[in-house]
Amino acid sequence: MILTDKNAVIYGAGGTIGSAMAEGFAAEGANCFLVGRTAATLDAVAERIRARGGRAETAVVDALDATAVADHADALVERAGSLDISVNVTARTSIFTPLVDVSVADFAAAMAELVTSQLLTTKAAARHMIAQKSGVILFFGGSDPTTRIPGLGNVQVGCDAVEGLRRQWACELGPHGVRVVSLLTGGIPESFPDTPETASVRAGMHAATLLGRAATRSDVGHVAAFVASDLGRTLTATQVNISCGALGD
Repeated sequence: MILTDKNAVIYGAGGTIGSAMAEGFAAEGANCFLVGRTAATLDAVAERIRARGGRAETAVVDALDATAVADHADALVERAGSLDISVNVTARTSIFTPLVDVSVADFAAAMAELVTSQLLTTKAAARHMIAQKSGVILFFGGSDPTTRIPGLGNVQVGCDAVEGLRRQWACELGPHGVRVVSLLTGGIPESFPDTPETASVRAGMHAATLLGRAATRSDVGHVAAFVASDLGRTLTATQVNISCGALGD
């Protein structure tokens, strides 16, 4: 297994994407530390992982609470010995409205929440990874500069902001042996509820790809595990495109 005894913290592990990454890491031997704000959803993911022979622990932590995030990371390292993988896929506030119609207050609040959460969790991991001279920090969503879809409000801007953080973190942490990579996706249909209202959105994700199918939760978990492993040790300061050809060149 490619992540044997690696310690991975997944913020937002109770969600569709966070749980996919946690399950992917655990299947490859990682010790998974599942973090989020709702104990019940975290426990459900942990139970699935353990039922398959994996290792998972849960902790209720608000990724916007600087002290709580830092304390959790410190306690994890003190007990486990290292923090090898960190990923933040906590829920984002998405405003699908033309920018001209967006409330300035709502837009500013959503962007502040997104950037603050990413900054706090990455800082917490980076402190320990710098000390141990190794580690992988993953970002999810990515940013495609060719995207030109009106009405996305803060969604595309948010993705671009996270990519800006990823680029800066990569150049600052690279000299310390720490890799920083994004997974670029054109959308994961399984992350949307299977309802009549979202049927066209899900179908559109598949239709936009070159392969006629979009990435699945399982795909996300497999690729995340590969990138976080030593098999992906040459990857940093970049995006790994898992959009099935929907995005990119």
